[in-house]
Amino acid sequence: MMGDGGVAPGLATRADLEACREAIRVGSRTFHAASFLLPIRVREPALSLYAFCREADDAIDNASDPAPALVVLTDRLQRAYRGEPIDNAADRALADVMRRFHIPIDIPAALLEGFAWDAEGRRYEDLSDLRAYATRVAGTVGVMMSLLMGVRAPHALARAADLGVGMQLSNIARDVGEDARMGRIYLPLRWLRDSDIDPHQWLQRPDFDPRLGRLVDRLVAEAEQLYARAATGVAELPVECRPAIHAARLMYAQIGREVQRHGGDSISSRAVVSARRKMFLLLQAITVSSHGGPPVDAGPALPEAAFLVDAVVRHDRQHGVVAEQLGESLLAREFSLALRAFERLERMDQRSGTV
Repeated sequence: MMGDGGVAPGLATRADLEACREAIRVGSRTFHAASFLLPIRVREPALSLYAFCREADDAIDNASDPAPALVVLTDRLQRAYRGEPIDNAADRALADVMRRFHIPIDIPAALLEGFAWDAEGRRYEDLSDLRAYATRVAGTVGVMMSLLMGVRAPHALARAADLGVGMQLSNIARDVGEDARMGRIYLPLRWLRDSDIDPHQWLQRPDFDPRLGRLVDRLVAEAEQLYARAATGVAELPVECRPAIHAARLMYAQIGREVQRHGGDSISSRAVVSARRKMFLLLQAITVSSHGGPPVDAGPALPEAAFLVDAVVRHDRQHGVVAEQLGESLLAREFSLALRAFERLERMDQRSGTV
C-alpha cells in the first residue's frame, strides 16, 4: 500500500480545482487544449500541478532578483509537501497531488531551480550543461507526468525524462533567434567557439550564419535521439495515456524537422507545424499507440537526469510505495478525446499562426 507521508487528504476544494483549470485555460491555452488528450484521472491533477508551476515561473520571471523569489517558492513547496499549504488554490491543489501520487519534493524543487537559472540568464558551456538545464525545466515535467499516470518503474521514468529533455532541445532549436533578441543564448558555448563564432559578438547582432545553422541541426539531431529512446518506454504507460505521449513526441520532433528544412535557420523565422501536419501526426500517434509492442530497455537515464529517477526510488523505498495497477480503457474513447483536443489546437493556430 502507498504510505500517506503524514499529509492530510482533500485539502483542495472544487473551487480551488476550478481556479487552477481557469488559470491554465487563460494563461496557457495550448497546454489546456492538449490536456484533453489525457484521461480525466490524469488531466485533473496535471492541470493542478501545472497551475503551481506556472505561478512559480511567473514569480521568478517577474522578480528583480530571482534568489529571494526562489526562497519563497521553495518554502511554499515544502509547506505543500507537508500538507500545510499557504492559503492559495494552486498550493492546496499541489499538496493534494503530491500526496496522492507520491511525488518526491526533489522533483518540483529541481523545476524551481531551472526557473531560477533562466531568470539569472545562465549560459551553458557544453551539451551536458544544457541537458542539466533541460532536465530541470522539462525532464522534471516528464517524470511527474509519468507518476500521475501511475508509472514509477526506473526505466520508464528514465524515458519520461528523455522525452522532456528532447522537447526542450527542440524548443531551443526553434527559438534561437527569438531568444537572442532577448539577450539569451542556450546553444552550448563550446559549440559556438569551435565553429569560430564568438557568443558575445553574435548576440550583439544575431544574424543567421550557415555555421550556426549546422549547430542548430546538431541540436535537433540530439533531440531526435532522445525521442527515439522515449518511444521505447511508451508501452509502459496505461493504454489510454499513450496517444497523448506519442503525439507530444511526434509533434515536437516535427518542430525540429521544420527547422532543419530551413537549413537550421531559426533566426530569420520561427518554425511552424501546420494544422494539416498536426492532424497527420495525431492520427499517427493513435495508430502507433494501438500497435505498441512490449517495453524495450533503452538503457539508463541520462547522467544529468539520473537524480530524478533516484529521488523516486529513494522516496518509494522510504514510504513503502507500490505503484497501483491501472486499468485500461478502450482506445476508441481516446480517439474521440484526441480529435476534440486537435479541434481546439487548430482553432488556436488559426488565430495565432504558431505551433
